[in-house]
Amino acid sequence: MGHENIGYIAEAGSEFNKRKGFKATSNIMSCAGRVNTPTGAITLMPFASVTPRPKGLPHLWGGFAQYIYLPWNDSTVLIQGPGQQGLSQTVICKQAGASLIIVTGTSKDSARMQVAKSLGADYVIDVQKQDPLARIKEITGGKGVDVVLDCTAGAGTTAILLGVDALKRKAGTMVVQGEMKEFPNFPIAKLTEKFITIKSARGHSFRACELALQQLASHRFPLEKVTTHTFGLKDVDLAIRSVGGHGVPDVIHASLMPWS
Repeated sequence: MGHENIGYIAEAGSEFNKRKGFKATSNIMSCAGRVNTPTGAITLMPFASVTPRPKGLPHLWGGFAQYIYLPWNDSTVLIQGPGQQGLSQTVICKQAGASLIIVTGTSKDSARMQVAKSLGADYVIDVQKQDPLARIKEITGGKGVDVVLDCTAGAGTTAILLGVDALKRKAGTMVVQGEMKEFPNFPIAKLTEKFITIKSARGHSFRACELALQQLASHRFPLEKVTTHTFGLKDVDLAIRSVGGHGVPDVIHASLMPWS
């Protein structure tokens, strides 16, 4: 569940069809929200992307692939949070050739972490049952990871602090998307000492959508395990709460079906 809408064109003007190359009954997906501009800035573009979708693929799958570089069969990655974004990053990192993928979550994420393993995660860590930093150091032989992706929601500063400590001794990369207004006692000295690069992920490019659809169409990964539930329009509130962990249990990605 997000702001990705799919369907077909019931009727459209001739000028629209001419510009977009569509026709009535064309299957499409659209995405309204923040996207990357050619200059690298983030901007609001309502209904910015209207893209043909492969037949039989009802869901958009996106990610942060444009924000990180993973040398083939070399990089080690820590993905914090096994939700929709965290699981998508598992697929992306596996596709990019990461040699080791670690996914962290909480006890209520047990079903999601099993899906993470089926999508390519080498290890999963329940941060409520294990010391995550100690376990990461154990898995990596004390070296730490090359890349940290913060895909948590509502974790506060904890995920960032763990990421800083879990990164390798020098020149690691961290991708963050937190919206905290303040970060008291941010460890800037440790950031400098470890030569850490921090990048912010907010929005995605049109190209990312196209690559994501190609990934879906390839059937390389069992992505059907991510779309766990469907709801009718009358249950929108329940669907939103369920995705957030406060409704129907074990929901990862929910789809709204207007006709249900």
